[in-house]
Amino acid sequence: MPFSFTPEQKQSTFWLALWLAVALLLYTLGPILSPFIAAAILAYMLGGAVDRLANARNGRRRMPRVLAVSIVLTAFCAAVVALFLTVVPVLRAEIPLLQAKIPAFFTWLDTYLAPWLGQYGIHVKLDSAGLRALLEQQVAAGGDDMWTSVLAKVKVGGSALLGWIATLTLVPVVLFYLLLDWHALLARIEGAIPRRWAPQTVGMAVEADVLLAQYLRGQLLVMIVLAVYYSVALYFVGLDVALPVGVLTGLLGFVPYLGFGLGMLLALVAALLQFSGWAGLAWVVAIYTAGQLIESFILTPRLVGERIGLHPLAVIFSLMAFGELFGFAGVLLALPASAVLMVGFRHVRRHYLRSSFYNAGSMEQSLVYVSEPEPDASRVKATP
Repeated sequence: MPFSFTPEQKQSTFWLALWLAVALLLYTLGPILSPFIAAAILAYMLGGAVDRLANARNGRRRMPRVLAVSIVLTAFCAAVVALFLTVVPVLRAEIPLLQAKIPAFFTWLDTYLAPWLGQYGIHVKLDSAGLRALLEQQVAAGGDDMWTSVLAKVKVGGSALLGWIATLTLVPVVLFYLLLDWHALLARIEGAIPRRWAPQTVGMAVEADVLLAQYLRGQLLVMIVLAVYYSVALYFVGLDVALPVGVLTGLLGFVPYLGFGLGMLLALVAALLQFSGWAGLAWVVAIYTAGQLIESFILTPRLVGERIGLHPLAVIFSLMAFGELFGFAGVLLALPASAVLMVGFRHVRRHYLRSSFYNAGSMEQSLVYVSEPEPDASRVKATP
């Protein structure tokens, strides 16, 4: 007898295929979804502030939501601009000094590095004239192939730059509309869930929301502690730009390795320009190495991992695993994604502990104990 689908099974198959097609379409459109994903993450982070402003009463009237969104978005953009303006003065002060140090740096290279290269048969004069001659020699040897490669890279880099500019321009626009219609969008998503799965899905979403809120609070604490640590440590070393570089390093700590790398680069350049010996550079390297170890093995596992219920070893493993699977974006989203996955794991574990597969052995054992009556002690004869 041929197998036939029931009407309910046909409907389930149709809607499942439709949702799979939508998921495949979104995966195909992945390269252009970056500004929308970034705006959605920012909308989730800023939605609480908008709700508080919109629900605040001035007399008998509440603030219009569009005004609350405008205030929060303006404050967020001002914070980003302030962060940018923290870096620009440091760079403007360091770049002219760095240009003045370049000839001395070439002299040091020619004094110490050129003899070491000569031991391996590489004879080159490491001053400005020698490096220019070496570059001209490489250009002449490369010929047309090198220029074709350079132009191709410039084309790719130009396309990437235009993509970044478009993303930065589109994110505030998408963010404004998402904040304005946030609750309506959530209601539509909730309404699209099949009714038999809606209560459980909404419950899991609420649990994930609580964990993500705790994650954001923990990450904010990590940023503040790092900003204080780097600022104070660089100040005691005697670095003139200790405060802006330390604050920048801490505030960019939410992006793994970006705050550490950029802050260390700025601190090393400042130390190179300010101090005459190598002691300043060594202190900067030691401060940033210790800071990275403290962040990775103490602050993030304790302040972030404990808040979302992850063991410190689980935090370290999730950072490494997501980084291996998804690269830099995986490292960025490792902890919040782990928090969401942990909610699903809790529900799966709860169902597993209630399943007949888990309880089958204990049920059979209890049945054996019930079926076998205990021996009567009065009828048991004592052995001689």
